[in-house]
Amino acid sequence: MSLTEPHANDSGNKALGDFLRSRREKLTPEAVGLKPGRRRRTTGLRREEVAERAGIGVDWYIRLEQGRAVSPSATTTEALARALKLTKAERDHLRALTQNAGRRAFTPEHVPDTIRRMIMSLNQPAYVTGRRWDVLAWNEAADELLAFGRLAPEDRNTLISVMTNPNSKRLFGAGWENEAKRMVAEFRATHDLWAGDPAFIDLLARLEQGSPEFRKWWATHDIAHAAAGQKKLHHPKKGAMNFEYVSFQSNDDHGLKLVIYTAV
Repeated sequence: MSLTEPHANDSGNKALGDFLRSRREKLTPEAVGLKPGRRRRTTGLRREEVAERAGIGVDWYIRLEQGRAVSPSATTTEALARALKLTKAERDHLRALTQNAGRRAFTPEHVPDTIRRMIMSLNQPAYVTGRRWDVLAWNEAADELLAFGRLAPEDRNTLISVMTNPNSKRLFGAGWENEAKRMVAEFRATHDLWAGDPAFIDLLARLEQGSPEFRKWWATHDIAHAAAGQKKLHHPKKGAMNFEYVSFQSNDDHGLKLVIYTAV
């Protein structure tokens, strides 16, 4: 493997390096059919073992893990995914990270009036979030359930709310931990594409400062795709409530996501 593959950008790709290292450290020799061999100072595979499994040079792989300004080809990316035994969500994340060159700085999204009127017309809870998971618009049913209108503007973020707001923990009850873990893994897939952007740095700092659980789960570097599902909530006035939820991406701005809850 040549060290002169096209550069992603001059500033490097720390998110890619961090992700590769996290997957390598989680993969045991036994999982890939290797004998434990001599005593290992750390868990996981060695860099040279990953490079050999992927059929690439050790120096090249080290540069990738260091977040250097190099970008693997599609063939190398797939070889790394196989070598690290990535799940589908992790494989998709790896591809996205290698193609993440030249991203502009984050700017807050604008919700078109047509979308606002549409969610206001719905009887079931519905709201719109942006790339940073900020809550940008919601209807009366969503406010009654999730109390977005009672939050300070800087706290209208689904992760901030779930991870740091005691009312959210009471709302999710015994299911809070599973819900929060799922959200952290899904947000990781988004965050890594914006790693280094001031808006995301600020959000991450608030989460790490405000939630010890977030700090612990963030360190595992788990990746998950957003998907429809069910939630069991414990409303302070209405009691136990079961919902199915689904999300949709807006054609007006792909950073906008519409989330709708339907009572079960």
